[in-house]
Amino acid sequence: MKGGAAALAALALAAALPAASAGSKKGAPAPVSRPLYITQAPIVMLKDLDSGAILFSRGADKRFAPASMAKVMTAYVVLDLIKKGELSRDKPFTMTEAIWKKWNGSRGGSTMFLRPGEKVTVDELLKGLITVSGNDAAALLAVGIDGSEEEFVKRMNVVSSKIGMASSRFGNPAGWPDGGVTKVSAADLITLADRLIRDHPGGYARYFSIPKLQHGKAPGGEPIVQSNRNPILGRFVGADGLKTGHTAEAGYCFLGSAKRDGRRLIMVVAGMGSEKSRRDEAERLMTWGFEQWEGRELVPAGASLGRIDVGKGAAPTVAAETGMAVRMTVPKGYAGGYRAVMRTQAPLSAPVVRGTPIADLIVTPDGLPPQTTPLLAAADVGAGGGWARTRTGFYRLTGL
Repeated sequence: MKGGAAALAALALAAALPAASAGSKKGAPAPVSRPLYITQAPIVMLKDLDSGAILFSRGADKRFAPASMAKVMTAYVVLDLIKKGELSRDKPFTMTEAIWKKWNGSRGGSTMFLRPGEKVTVDELLKGLITVSGNDAAALLAVGIDGSEEEFVKRMNVVSSKIGMASSRFGNPAGWPDGGVTKVSAADLITLADRLIRDHPGGYARYFSIPKLQHGKAPGGEPIVQSNRNPILGRFVGADGLKTGHTAEAGYCFLGSAKRDGRRLIMVVAGMGSEKSRRDEAERLMTWGFEQWEGRELVPAGASLGRIDVGKGAAPTVAAETGMAVRMTVPKGYAGGYRAVMRTQAPLSAPVVRGTPIADLIVTPDGLPPQTTPLLAAADVGAGGGWARTRTGFYRLTGL
């Protein structure tokens, strides 16, 4: 940050963070011995959501076809529209003959068995999209929202770029093979999962851990019941999302998350040779992350860590607060200290929307890489008129 805003933030952090930071010593601390993890998987990444710490990474920037993991991006776009009030969960979409012909069970891979002419709410389509990886659900959501899959994909790419998925590109909402158009990286998938869980916690809890979905009827009239494709849901304590994928190019893949004792990990494995090897690797990686590392809470959820200038706003500043508890992730038995700083681009441009990221809390444990947690705007700040700009200038001069 710049000028007075930087000084204000430094004072707030000194008051808000535990005194353990005093344990940091002058000079560069010696590197800490990290827990060892051995894997044959070509693409692996594990992140602690609460601290932003990357616990393990291999091939994280390599681009590959995500298959049905692309549906997490589709879900994020839909949940974002719901959050903004531009789409209702109860809005019904009508299954078309064209979508049915393209994605019915005999031709289009995974499906929730929608029938031509059937009216299905956005809520039910999201359940089918995530629980049973319905390609028909993905297509109907896209067409219902934007009139065509092509227009919805444009929206997907705009949103993915906005949330920081720098190396990803989507060609369809289902992740169906499209000649190499749809490509992602493990780092971008981790970013997507992080943002979805932070930005839409209610939607994540509602849609990503449903064990089974009943929708449609078999030719004999009996209900069709399909199990969730998540390989560790119900097997690994705390597992509650997100999606599998499989392509000939990328092998068996999984974007997953689990929460234990208030601490959440997000992982990607890709390039596995079978469903079993994917499941085993996911369980082993998650077990290592929870057992060999610990999260030490530094700041509780909802804590204010300072105020940031707002340019031309109805208020001169806005508080930066924690959206969830901030933890420092360190190896089990870690005895070092840490340093902390808040960084942002100041002044912010009005309007500022409550709950949007406006700063980063960067915690650097002694001997470990920095760990970054986003801080959120604690209130809405609208654009101000001439008087508001005068008051902002006065505030910056006097601090009053």
